[in-house]
Amino acid sequence: MSAQIISGKEVSAQVRQRLKNEVEQMKLHDPNFRPGLVVLQVGDRDDSNLYISMKLKAAAEIGINATHMRLPKTATEEEVLHSITEVNENSSVHGLIVQLPLDSVHQIDTEKVTNAVAPEKDVDGLTSINAGKLSRGDLGDCFIPCTPNGCMELIRQTGVSVAGKRAVVIGRSKIVGAPMHDLLLWNHATVTTCHSKTADLAGEVGKADILVVGIGKAEMVKGEWIKKGAVVIDCGINHVPDETKPSGKRVVGDVHYASAKEQAGFITPVPGGVGPMTVAMLMANTVLGAKRFLESHQPGKWNISYTKLNLQKAVPSDIVISRSVVPKHIGNLAREVGLLSDEVELYGKTKAKVQLNIIKRLQGQPDGKYVVVTGITPTPLGEGKSTTTIGLVQALGAHMKLNVFACVRQPSQGPTFGIKGGAAGGGYSQVIPMEEFNLHLTGDIHAITAANNLVAAAIDARMFHESTQTDKALYNRLVPLSGGQRKFSPVQINRLKKLGIEKTDPSTLTEEEITRFARLDIDPSAVTWQRVLDTNDRFLRKITIGQSPTEKGHTREAQFDITVASEIMAVLALTSSLEDMRQRLANMVVATSRSGQPITTEDLGVCGALSVLMKDAIKPNLMQTLEGTPVFVHAGPFANIAHGNSSILADKIALKLVGPEGFVVTEAGFGADIGMEKFFNIKCRYSGLRPHVVVLVATVRALKMHGGGPMVTAGMPLPKEYIEENLELLEKGCSNMKKQIENAKHFGVPVVVAVNGFKSDTAAELELVCSVAKAAGAFDAVRCSHWAEGGAGAVALGQAVQRASEAPSNFKFLYDLELPIADKIRIIAQKIYGADDIELLPEAQHKVELYTKQGFGSLPICMAKTHLSLSHEADKKGVPTGFTVPIRDIRASVGAGFLFPLVGTMPTIPGLPTRPCFYDIDLDPETEQVNGLF
Repeated sequence: MSAQIISGKEVSAQVRQRLKNEVEQMKLHDPNFRPGLVVLQVGDRDDSNLYISMKLKAAAEIGINATHMRLPKTATEEEVLHSITEVNENSSVHGLIVQLPLDSVHQIDTEKVTNAVAPEKDVDGLTSINAGKLSRGDLGDCFIPCTPNGCMELIRQTGVSVAGKRAVVIGRSKIVGAPMHDLLLWNHATVTTCHSKTADLAGEVGKADILVVGIGKAEMVKGEWIKKGAVVIDCGINHVPDETKPSGKRVVGDVHYASAKEQAGFITPVPGGVGPMTVAMLMANTVLGAKRFLESHQPGKWNISYTKLNLQKAVPSDIVISRSVVPKHIGNLAREVGLLSDEVELYGKTKAKVQLNIIKRLQGQPDGKYVVVTGITPTPLGEGKSTTTIGLVQALGAHMKLNVFACVRQPSQGPTFGIKGGAAGGGYSQVIPMEEFNLHLTGDIHAITAANNLVAAAIDARMFHESTQTDKALYNRLVPLSGGQRKFSPVQINRLKKLGIEKTDPSTLTEEEITRFARLDIDPSAVTWQRVLDTNDRFLRKITIGQSPTEKGHTREAQFDITVASEIMAVLALTSSLEDMRQRLANMVVATSRSGQPITTEDLGVCGALSVLMKDAIKPNLMQTLEGTPVFVHAGPFANIAHGNSSILADKIALKLVGPEGFVVTEAGFGADIGMEKFFNIKCRYSGLRPHVVVLVATVRALKMHGGGPMVTAGMPLPKEYIEENLELLEKGCSNMKKQIENAKHFGVPVVVAVNGFKSDTAAELELVCSVAKAAGAFDAVRCSHWAEGGAGAVALGQAVQRASEAPSNFKFLYDLELPIADKIRIIAQKIYGADDIELLPEAQHKVELYTKQGFGSLPICMAKTHLSLSHEADKKGVPTGFTVPIRDIRASVGAGFLFPLVGTMPTIPGLPTRPCFYDIDLDPETEQVNGLF
């Protein structure tokens, strides 16, 4: 009786259909996901091209996104390895095949190239790592080479159990024989491998219940050698002469088929047996690779390790604590939180930038819980918002084992060398390394400085050139001849459209159109754009520019701001994509023309260059806390003339990474009346995100100051009111906390009060603050000791935040954008500050009319007011009443997207004190360690 034919064509068709169904299921789970395969070829061999076309066709049928990467015959080993590295780091590719042989004119080490493929993408199963795992039986953690894998699938189709059978493999190649031996062995067969030195090959074959042949010799195994009823798998492909065929030859296997099929129970034909299975199993490995990728990169599924703190009872200085912990390598942290290698740009070992393409990858995933940390009205005694933010995330992560991200602002370098010192939190709740955090980080602020000052240079250069040239000369220089032709740049086309000139040929403009296009006619007294510097320097608050003889007398008064006051910083914080940032930068109004028209950076032609300068700054910076939880440090706009919050992009990415049960904790600058109000009315309005919880930070001693406690002097001992129990003073000061709770509740979000404890606080004082807070409508009020204890000291706060996040939230904005400008200002002043009314001074009234006319009236409001009082007078503590807020002026940050009314005089570049911090800062030349930073 003849053997049953095992049809590789039929089985491979079944495998392909199964794979197609699996890919469809993947796409149902995530419509943007497709398994990815790259076939890397060197040279242009016809046989390789044929094999590759078969693989690409099979991939397309199944739904695999396959790419043929072709390198020329001149490719060197280094170029091949570079291409492999690129594919290894591409998260959209789950399988990489290096098509052999490598057809190059150069000597290339095939073994080295094969082993360069990442084991998790080695769908051929040829790397030493995959081969090693197979040889030791780790079948679930490796890729099995496609031909042996296909052979096993064919054996399964017979229904013959492999376990306990005697198997013989003829051939010991790395591609077929050796892995086939291992595969049969770990499927519990007793396996013998035969080869050219085997003494009695026919005798060994005759013992086999299962025979797999891959020796490469035509019809070498005879039928009479084969045990009756055996399963015979023929992997051979050989060409023998056959005059009856048009080609003069036919394909045969390593087994003499005609005689073998009379002995065997099951047999594979050649062709049509093992061959079709090889490609099918290659596709199966690719789909398996994609499945493994999805399993190991499930959003919100973190495998994170935390850093254990060695707490000291006498808390050391911040810098000593910071250096007591060895940070995790930032690449490891990135992997732990679900970032892929091609989504991360390492800046050394402790900081990295995250690519924006992660947003597309995670766009279908649910967001985590969103928490904003704010505070009572600040005092010189400090409330510890940053420390509480970091302590809270350390508690949620390292102690409560929840996925959590902190999103904080990058501090300005100016105050670091001035009076404030570092801004990375404090005690055992810090972002580390604090030197990196407080100094250059990844250069974002320097990029903003460069971009801002390019705009300033463009403004003055344009005014100078317009004043010294005729219309025609100006136009000819703006649209210069190149190759005998004039051509508008894209940004100039945009300006023409803005002017209503629908022309693209420079030679067709009329004289009137040339004048309108070429002349911005900037009013020097109406330039609102200033130069910036990230250094505290009081002598740049008012300067005269243009005093060199080369500027021909074109001088004007100007000023410097600190870099974080630049509108570009606010744009960075509020942008949602590169495209959005490009448009916001283009929309920035930098001056007004003599006819009253707003002049933008697009009019100046500089907006594209700004985007180039900012292309890296837009990527959030990844760092970590002392306890190893992740932190995004990104953007740091002023909290008075800007909105004082870290970037929307960092928050959005973090919310996707933590998953639906995780938390993102961000901090708003200054007190709740300023940073929190702007977080809700500006940041949340542009981001579309809805917060779950407000954490309001308060301290006993700061509340005592709001209750009428004496002023404090830097360097002098604290008055006894702040270090001794005084419940009366404290209760009076709690009025400020109650008002800020009320302010948060205006937005419909639950409030948890964090009472940041100090050694001098008594139990009765802490209890009083908590009870008053709860009576005022706080969801909960919790004592915290995270400064001294790290995350362990904020676990109760973390638990309260977790409970509050599950409470009903009815988030709403404070005002409608379509209200008149004055009405929006009035609502903020009355509801948030407690003012009776506002007073628009003449300049402010003029700006209301101007901005309304220019179409900016529907922008949100960003109040520029003192942070030291709910009122406009810094010395008025507690909850002032009976006051009217005077609006001195209103300015527009059109690119960022808000109007900022000025209440009083607002210094936009700090000065240095008598003894700046830089006296204590130095570098150890031996260790390169920064000393004295904090």
